[in-house]
Amino acid sequence: MCLGIPGRIVALDPTHPDLATVDVSGVPRAINLGMLDRGEAGPGDWILIHMGFALQTMRPEEARDAMIALDDIGPQLGLGAS
Repeated sequence: MCLGIPGRIVALDPTHPDLATVDVSGVPRAINLGMLDRGEAGPGDWILIHMGFALQTMRPEEARDAMIALDDIGPQLGLGAS
């Protein structure tokens, strides 16, 4: 089973065009945007992340729904409450 999590792009890395700083539930992470089309995502955009790579962009509503679902199943997976 694969698990994708939503994150919001905070900033693009000017020295590495495929990297961005992404807010993932309040934690900044370096995420590779190389699987997206160049210019497809930028600061403020939501992305679906798996293993440090952005798989696709997301609408804010999709990101919200995904975060709600992850909060709901977290305790079942032994992840505790967020």
